[in-house]
Amino acid sequence: MKKKKGFYSISVVAEMFSVHQQTIRMYEKEGLLTPKRSVGNTRLFAEEDIERLEEIINLTHKMGVNLAGVEIILKLQKKIKKLQGNVNKLFDEAQGQLEEQTTAYKNETKQQAQRLVEMKKENVKLTERQQTIDIVDPLEKEADEAQAKVDDWEIEYDQD
Repeated sequence: MKKKKGFYSISVVAEMFSVHQQTIRMYEKEGLLTPKRSVGNTRLFAEEDIERLEEIINLTHKMGVNLAGVEIILKLQKKIKKLQGNVNKLFDEAQGQLEEQTTAYKNETKQQAQRLVEMKKENVKLTERQQTIDIVDPLEKEADEAQAKVDDWEIEYDQD
């Protein structure tokens, strides 16, 4: 549920900050405030206008900044806010790219780990097969020796 925004009249706002209504009108005339207007042309101050007026009053009354300085400060704050938004957008994009790369690296690492497990299983099978061959090997050795004896036979043929 969206909260309905409220608006305040100039008399309420002036009382809120203990300033004269004419002071608020002067800030508006200088372009520091731009409250909405009702159908009857009455000023309607939104929450944002009140926050801005609070900042103007703080700068002028407490810090001694003149209206030209307030205008510059407010413009710089607006630029800073815009730049901060751009930086945040860039960080979000970079974070998204890093997350994609991280996911890709994790998937690749998982595949390589799976391949290593398969290679290890193959190695175990080969080792078991080699051990089986080693067990059988004495018999093969005996058969090889017997074959060698047969190969060494020389048959002499009579030439008639």
